[in-house]
Amino acid sequence: MVRLEPLPVDDSRSRMLLEDYFRMRAAAFPAGQAYQPVFPAASVFTPPAGVFLVVVDEDGTDAGCGGIRRIEDGPTGVRYEVKHLFLQPRTRGRGWGRLLLEALEERARGFGAAELVLDTHHTLEAAGALYTRTGFTAIEPYNDNPNATVWLRKAL
Repeated sequence: MVRLEPLPVDDSRSRMLLEDYFRMRAAAFPAGQAYQPVFPAASVFTPPAGVFLVVVDEDGTDAGCGGIRRIEDGPTGVRYEVKHLFLQPRTRGRGWGRLLLEALEERARGFGAAELVLDTHHTLEAAGALYTRTGFTAIEPYNDNPNATVWLRKAL
């Protein structure tokens, strides 16, 4: 059975998954545009400021990751941002992305969040479909992330 394991974002296992994610994003980014990865500070993913979860496959290998971090409150109150949601290509289509996103949402509720927000790129079609299926809706940009073209929100 797949499991979700909270780990520090600067743990070697977390960092390896983030490196895989950043490589994948850089390779798929539109021609002529530069993907600008930023390794997050551990403090922003340490409860209650946030959490970082690693998806562990049935065979014990790390298969993905994702986190939430508290950002500036929004119009409806406490706001957390979903960051670095990633699954290894070999695991996609198993529903683990939804499982991970729902676990992050549950953690955000536990931290008192009124809403979740995220930014993404329009070329991440599968991720965009997941966000839409789980209740996220388009909003105006809430940050100036140069890697993002889409901003979404979900009321909790």
